[in-house]
Amino acid sequence: MAPVDRGSDSSSKPPLTKVPRHVAIIMDGNGRWAAARGLPRATGHRAGTENLREVLRAAVEFGVPVLTVYAFSTENWERPKHEVNALLTILEQVIENELDELDASGVQIRHLGRTEGLAPRLVRKIQSATERTAHNSTLCLNVAFNYGGRAEIVDAIRRIIGDGLPPEAIDESTISRYLATHDLPDPDLIIRTGGDMRVSNFLLWQGAYAEFYSTPTFWPDFSRDEFYAALQAFQQRKRRFGRVESQS
Repeated sequence: MAPVDRGSDSSSKPPLTKVPRHVAIIMDGNGRWAAARGLPRATGHRAGTENLREVLRAAVEFGVPVLTVYAFSTENWERPKHEVNALLTILEQVIENELDELDASGVQIRHLGRTEGLAPRLVRKIQSATERTAHNSTLCLNVAFNYGGRAEIVDAIRRIIGDGLPPEAIDESTISRYLATHDLPDPDLIIRTGGDMRVSNFLLWQGAYAEFYSTPTFWPDFSRDEFYAALQAFQQRKRRFGRVESQS
């Protein structure tokens, strides 16, 4: 990645004293961003992809070690076929055009979601990108593509049954070990752009105690400063995990 453009003077802002280990982002509002400009929805998705570069740079700058982005849900297959095809094409082009730079910048790429329904060529490119960057450590980037929280839990249960575990051996830690994020911390903060206040089947198990932050800003306009504001809001939260504050 190119050197970070800090934009406004960082020294004028309070320092981040409590940075989340894992930030997850529901990248919403691409279509509405395009519609407001009289542009096709696909143009909004491309603008959102371009914006991801800035957010990745900001994540590294702010010291966030794990970033998960919600790129395409299991429900998104119900969208118009031309929009689905555009999203699939964009993912393939991003892998082709950005992989060298991401790898050189130390970004480890992981895919969360099912590969069923994806073209074999795209599956091969996803696998190649994850294998090539597997040992990078600057930032772990999880791309949730053809992903659904319920589907992930179903798949985990199927693997548990397939491994022959008896019912009495299954607890919360068992299920966590069978999820795609089994070796990563649960998200501390889930950010949703575009103003809606729902999690949309995203990291349902892992996000049980995540802090939620919603901004009306559409994803293509979600800047480094917006990201900073979300992290600053996070460090003001009192995280009790079901306990009273004195116990926390």
